[in-house]
Amino acid sequence: MIFTNSVRRTAVAVLSAAVLTTLPLTGSGAAEAGQDKAWRGAWATSPQAPAAPFGPNWSQQGFSNHTVRQVVRVSTGGTKARIELSNRYGTTPLVVTGATVARTDKGASVKAGSVRHLSFGKNRSVTIPAGATAYSDGVPFTVGALESVTVTLYLAAPTGPATFHTFSSATSYRADGDHRSDRDGTAFKETSDSWYYLSGVEVSGGAPARRDGIVAFGDSITDGVGSGSNANNRYPDELAERFAAAGKPRSVLNHGIGGNQVTHDTTWAGEKGIHRFKLDALSEPNVGTVVILEGINDIGASRPGTPGDPTPEVSVEQLIEGHRTLIRQARAEGLKVIGATLTPIKGSFYDSPENEAKRDAFNDWVRTSGAYDAVVDFDRAVADPADPDRMLPAYDSGDHLHPGDVGYRVMAEALDLDAF
Repeated sequence: MIFTNSVRRTAVAVLSAAVLTTLPLTGSGAAEAGQDKAWRGAWATSPQAPAAPFGPNWSQQGFSNHTVRQVVRVSTGGTKARIELSNRYGTTPLVVTGATVARTDKGASVKAGSVRHLSFGKNRSVTIPAGATAYSDGVPFTVGALESVTVTLYLAAPTGPATFHTFSSATSYRADGDHRSDRDGTAFKETSDSWYYLSGVEVSGGAPARRDGIVAFGDSITDGVGSGSNANNRYPDELAERFAAAGKPRSVLNHGIGGNQVTHDTTWAGEKGIHRFKLDALSEPNVGTVVILEGINDIGASRPGTPGDPTPEVSVEQLIEGHRTLIRQARAEGLKVIGATLTPIKGSFYDSPENEAKRDAFNDWVRTSGAYDAVVDFDRAVADPADPDRMLPAYDSGDHLHPGDVGYRVMAEALDLDAF
């Protein structure tokens, strides 16, 4: 059953001239200011603290007199657009001198005549306090489901370390100086495989607003690690394509973070799921369902030699209680909750008899407990029938933990569209 309680936005910025004031993102209250019920999430990602666990990126140094251009594909369309910018992990106010949205051409280029300057409280520039989120004003911008849009930020003043998202499976571009209005991409000489400050694109118009949006919440397998770069083949992308092919585009929003855990914070993979769930999944407008796929890092990350910082061992009982907490949080906001089984790990760096026993026990709970409103069995969808503890080679990205493009498509196909 899908309830009808209104979803409340956490830490929505109240616009005052060119400066924003906000409720703290970590506060227990929710701010309704700035939220228009007509808005739908078209694309999203979860903010993370600056870090470089797998090689250089731009987050720790930040930006100074730089233009950052980022390409995202929207899951649903509309006739107006606005962006969401996050300074959640900034230690000082973030000054965005200007921002634009445009239709994507190739690489860092945008289509001629499509550039639209964004305003914030009718001002071109905006100052976002440390720990806060800002929304641009809506701008006329007709875009269809599964189209790519390019968001460009000009950051004239030094930003300090930047709130970002580590694994984007997409290319971001950087140029020296102000190139927010450029049509061609020749000035953008540097690239990165992360997203910076941009945490959402929302649309309105084109269709009545309905509470039918979907949030995919989880770790690297939701985030799309192992999928092709700039291919939009993560399982939430493939789910959005299924809805579009059926003639019923939906808001499908990806709030996965590679390495994230349900029960423990980490220095590089975000705050624990039971904390960030409210900030990320429950802050989205007009969402009716959340799909939760998370726990394999809780099980595996305590093993010596695994990537990242080792965390304390988590029992199956602790992981289940963490999921029950997520379920309670979602239902308190009137959301339907779909639980996902954990996919195979045999042959991966998480593989051990102890971890496999935990994975089997947790999956049995997901399938049989009735705790979730519905269940999607990603485990059986991608497992090798001849060796169910191992991912089918055709679905494997190569590390025996993350699916590749074909595997992510199979995961999306395992979801019953009627369950939404």
